[in-house]
This record gives sequence, structure tokens and C-alpha cells, in this order.
Amino acid sequence: MTAVDLWLIDTRQPADVTAELSHLLDPVERARVAGAEQEPRERFTVVRGAVRRLVAERLGVRPAGLVWRYGRHGKPEPAGAGGLRVSWSASGGCAVLALAEGRPVGVDVEGLHDARTAERMAARWFPAEEARFVAEPAEEAERASRFTALWCRREACVKAYGGRLVRSFGVPVAGPSPVVVAGAGGLGAGPARLCDVPVPGPFRAAVAALGESPIHVNSHVWKVN
Repeated sequence: MTAVDLWLIDTRQPADVTAELSHLLDPVERARVAGAEQEPRERFTVVRGAVRRLVAERLGVRPAGLVWRYGRHGKPEPAGAGGLRVSWSASGGCAVLALAEGRPVGVDVEGLHDARTAERMAARWFPAEEARFVAEPAEEAERASRFTALWCRREACVKAYGGRLVRSFGVPVAGPSPVVVAGAGGLGAGPARLCDVPVPGPFRAAVAALGESPIHVNSHVWKVN
């Protein structure tokens, strides 16, 4: 069994905390921040700064000295990390970071989608069985929750494989959590273990790890020191 440390990060931080975290960013990250509007800029800064602190602490290095290397489709991993694998995601005021040793991971968090939009998207992109599940009669909030949970599972798989979202739409990810994704098609070779993870507020989240063996998720809350 593989332990996955899942960190919950509140992206709504005071201005002084955001300013402090901004000093940890590298030139590429600062360039991303420069052209953004205020709210996305602050959220990006908090997420990247918190991720740097948490990954650096795990590796025993300085946060500002952490160097990212990027996969073929842009998935970041810390250079010189040995077996540590990482993934993170943010939506609104909630961000999540997943850390695992020796096993590629992917994580995704999403705010609840509008129910009607969710049904249309599921009908277009999801396997037929999943689209029917999303559209089954229920309160709008429940239909939105169904879609968002499946979308998170799909995104988590994409990040674990390091692939592209468009290649995941035919991959079935429904079923009681945890799920073993046996055939990932164009995403990559081999199975993946996938499970939902609880997050606060109107969000859904999921984590995936390549390989069939079970994972155990240890949830933590990041706090500014």
C-alpha cells in the first residue's frame, strides 16, 4: 500500500502572507503572475508558494531553490527529488497537493458545476453509462455533484499518467470509491488506483496513483507558520 499525503490549502490568504510567498516563486512563475488579474494572481501565488514550502520541507531544501522539470504535456515534478512524486490543483478558494514516494500521482479539485451545464458536458464527453448516471432524476445539487466527482476522477487520472484530458473522455471512471482504472487507452499503459477525497465547502476532489495496489490518503491542512 502506498501512502499519499494530501494537503488542503486555503488560497484566500492575507496580503502580507501572499507577499511573503511571492518571494519564493521562480522567474517562470513570476512571469505567469505578471499578466494576471488580481484574484487569479493572488491565488496562483498562494498555491505555488505553499506547494514550494511543502515540497521543499519534504526534500530538506530551500523553497526558493526548488527547481521544476516539466513532462511532455507540462506536468511539473521537482528536480532531484529521488522517488517523490507530486501533483496539485486549485479551484476558487481551495487547493490540494498530493505527495507520494515512488509512484506517479494525480490530484484534482473542482467547484460544483451548474447542473444543466454538467448534463450537457457529460452527454458530450463521458461514456454513455456515466452520462446517464449524471442525468438520472435528482435534485440539481446532486446531479452537479455526480458530474463534478467524475470530472475530478478523470482529471486526476490524466495528471497521474501525465497525459492530455481529451484522451481521457472514453475511459470509464465510475463506481464506488476506490476504483481501479484497468484500461486507460491513450492516456498510458497499465492500471491506476483512483479514489475520492473529502474537501471542505462546495468542492469535490479525487486522487489517482499509477498501479493497481491500494493507496492510503493522509489528509493535512496547510497553515501559515
